[in-house]
Amino acid sequence: MLRILALLLVLLLVAVGTWRDRVRSTQWRVPLFVAIYPVAADDSARTSAYVAALSGERFASIDRFFAAQARRYDLALQTPLQTRLKPALHERPPERRADAGMIDTLLWSLKLRYWASRQTAHASEPADIRIFVLYHDPALSPSVPHSLGLQKGLIGVVYAFAQEDMDGGNDMVIAHEILHTLGATDKYDYATDAPRFPDGYGDPAQSPLFPQATAEVMGGRRMISQTRWEQPAGLDEVVIGASTALEIRWLPHAS
Repeated sequence: MLRILALLLVLLLVAVGTWRDRVRSTQWRVPLFVAIYPVAADDSARTSAYVAALSGERFASIDRFFAAQARRYDLALQTPLQTRLKPALHERPPERRADAGMIDTLLWSLKLRYWASRQTAHASEPADIRIFVLYHDPALSPSVPHSLGLQKGLIGVVYAFAQEDMDGGNDMVIAHEILHTLGATDKYDYATDAPRFPDGYGDPAQSPLFPQATAEVMGGRRMISQTRWEQPAGLDEVVIGASTALEIRWLPHAS
């Protein structure tokens, strides 16, 4: 009984903290500070060199994307968020098992939040959102696990590639997970990765409908035809759709 009560207390504290973070992060009165922590996820010399060469300017396209999308929705705040590159970490975050159930996922979430707080405890400035980007050598890892963005704790774990010509795709994944931390939901079919119509399309009112000129950021793919889709090369081919804007309270009638 004591263990159950302790778990319920933890769940209550997490729920209250999540609600408070949700309200604070979507008021859009001041820019959100997004701390980006790079991590070399393998022992490749290529990955180490890539991470060592990163600069803050490398992530400026993410700031520009959110600013441009905010203008589309007449958001009063001209700069919704500002990314800041932080020193590389040498410890990798706890991994969630692919077959993890609800309890295991909850425990993993708590472990991740504890790990993140320990890694960033001595940060020189506070962050609203913390994104941990795990870079992989594509020669060793041609595919990577699905990235994750948690509202609980405003934390994202992004699996990315340590290759310059894949920076645009990495940026899109980072933006996608940032939006998850703010309450945006996926807008694609988990079985096929195809964007859902209409909320997963860049412009569901476009005529003719295909090929779509843009991708919706939470849809993740640009529709070429009714049966074909592709991943955008970068954020200049991506938009925040109305459904996502509603979820992050960029529309005035959001509750």
